[in-house]
Amino acid sequence: MTIMKTLKLTACAISLTATAVAAEDVEVLHWWTSGGEAAALNVLKDDLAGNDIGWQDMPVAGGGGGSAMTVLRARVTSGNAPTAVQMLGFDITDWAKEGALADLNALAGEQNWDDVIPAALQTFAKHDGKWVSAPVNVHSTNWVWANKALMDELGIEQPQTWEDMIAAMDKAKEAGKVALAHGGQAWQDATIFDAVAMATGGPEFYKAAFVDLDEEVLGSDTMKEAFDRMATLRGYVDDNFSGRDWNLATAMVINGDALFQLMGDWAKGEFLNADKVPGEDFACFRFPGTQEQVTFNSDQFAMFSQGEGVSDEQAYLAEAILSPTFQIAFNKVKGSVPARTDLDASELDACGQQGYEDFKAASASGNLYGSMAHGHANPAAIKNAMYDVITAHFNGEYDSATAVEELVTAVQINK
Repeated sequence: MTIMKTLKLTACAISLTATAVAAEDVEVLHWWTSGGEAAALNVLKDDLAGNDIGWQDMPVAGGGGGSAMTVLRARVTSGNAPTAVQMLGFDITDWAKEGALADLNALAGEQNWDDVIPAALQTFAKHDGKWVSAPVNVHSTNWVWANKALMDELGIEQPQTWEDMIAAMDKAKEAGKVALAHGGQAWQDATIFDAVAMATGGPEFYKAAFVDLDEEVLGSDTMKEAFDRMATLRGYVDDNFSGRDWNLATAMVINGDALFQLMGDWAKGEFLNADKVPGEDFACFRFPGTQEQVTFNSDQFAMFSQGEGVSDEQAYLAEAILSPTFQIAFNKVKGSVPARTDLDASELDACGQQGYEDFKAASASGNLYGSMAHGHANPAAIKNAMYDVITAHFNGEYDSATAVEELVTAVQINK
């Protein structure tokens, strides 16, 4: 009997007694606060509500989760950890090392998680052989989002190369449009750099630089070329980009004020929330030069220890998250793809189906790479140090040669 079924039967039995006690609520800390993200989260809330489990919402605004992790640290330090927390990559590993996360191995074994979740995701979902989090989805970060009407009006075909991309943005700029919608926040700058670096140097370069932290590669001419390309892209961003939230940049593309946005596939949730149709109102394609690779992050819910063992509510939440029905329903709204590789994705839209096939193919071929920008390539201290260099360069504080030197130094200091 599954834990989910056990919980349901237990709830039924309790309801028959004169002293019925409601199931405990789950308090969930997350940063899904935009329109598309909130709509996706409601899928999970409704699932729990249907099984008499309350949801105490603890949203902390801020794409990338940095603010949420600050709040979490304060909560745990005060001895009042939430039930479950949305986390990314090395943040999960760090909390697991502290012994703060509940052991989900019994549930994972019962549900055969090892067989359906790729090893690249298990790197973060498991610690010392134990499952400590439940992957909700897989976002890939190397996407371009485009206004289809503008592409058609300007005679732009889907760019296949860096040169094609620049030519397309030149057309938009000449037409008086913003060529590249962007929000000037460090994690957004790094998201662009993720794709640019992969396209410039290829997967072996990307792994050596951002996963292996090879100082020779970090200081190479190829890295300088990646920074040079970032400087080129800066010329296509509007003057008001500083501090703009990512979903406001997405809205510029949705409204026809901008041609492209370079952003992870959570951006698709904003298009869908605005009733836009992929292939008709907007186009989605891999950043030119990264068509065979997928750089990813995976939103996961880590269950924080609430005493002895895993609570019934935590077990239900974890099982619900990885159920095939939920994986499809949630990712259909969120813009991401399921974390499981064994599902029928025909219910997903065209971009979702493409993303799911790309994800499975990249996993099978060894081309699935954790995103540096989103905490899946190196620990937080190194990631944040790289952020500082990348965003300083993007804002004109460093030229490309200096940025390369600063990147090497940042890694040396924070290793």
